[in-house]
Amino acid sequence: MLITDDIVLIDESQTGVNERMEVWRQALEFKGFKLSRTKTEYLECKFSAEQREMGVDVRLESQVIPSRGSFKYFRSVIQEGGEIDEDITHRIGVGWMKWRLASGVLYDKRVPLILKGKFYKAVVRPAIMYGAECWPVKKSHIQRMEVEEMRMLKWMCGHTRMDNIRNVDIWEKVYVAPIDDKMWEATLRWYGYVKRRSPDTPVRRCERLVMEGNILKESSAELDSARHGRQGHLTRQSMISALLYQTS
Repeated sequence: MLITDDIVLIDESQTGVNERMEVWRQALEFKGFKLSRTKTEYLECKFSAEQREMGVDVRLESQVIPSRGSFKYFRSVIQEGGEIDEDITHRIGVGWMKWRLASGVLYDKRVPLILKGKFYKAVVRPAIMYGAECWPVKKSHIQRMEVEEMRMLKWMCGHTRMDNIRNVDIWEKVYVAPIDDKMWEATLRWYGYVKRRSPDTPVRRCERLVMEGNILKESSAELDSARHGRQGHLTRQSMISALLYQTS
């Protein structure tokens, strides 16, 4: 039996999705495959106040495809409003699952703290930060991840919040950098990868988009500030502002 999964069809309208799905259904049935009527779902992204098609259902032949408010694709959660709250919650849960699986090492008092830190960076943190280079993070998201990671690190060191030990001391004990610094690092690494791509690739075409209103002027000012800086160097916040402007 041949099975394929995790296929996504994208279009700007429900009518376009229906046309693509019909072409895809015919192509699969010609090769001996069938589209699952029970597992197929669709997600409408509402990134703006622009009205979409009214009264048009997404259908697979005569069956109406159910709509979802979020969609899990390749271990990442996509929400209809463009937020990442569910993705953050999911990654934190996965991180705790990895931590519990490795608790025999991370919670063992006989294991040196430096070794625990290396094990944590190799096993737990990659699970938490999967896909973080493309997240449009807010301060609330970073704070949530910092709180959860600090709980893990304190338990590794045999401490609790009642011990009143500073976060800096915990990071120094296990030789682990703050997670917000690693998230900025991953974002800038991805940004460098994007900038090295050819200007004709789809990921670079967004740089030539023209936005209406005052958003472009404000973003241009932030970009100039990020490039030159008041003291001739790039700050982290100005660098991220330039990143968001270039890739938005």
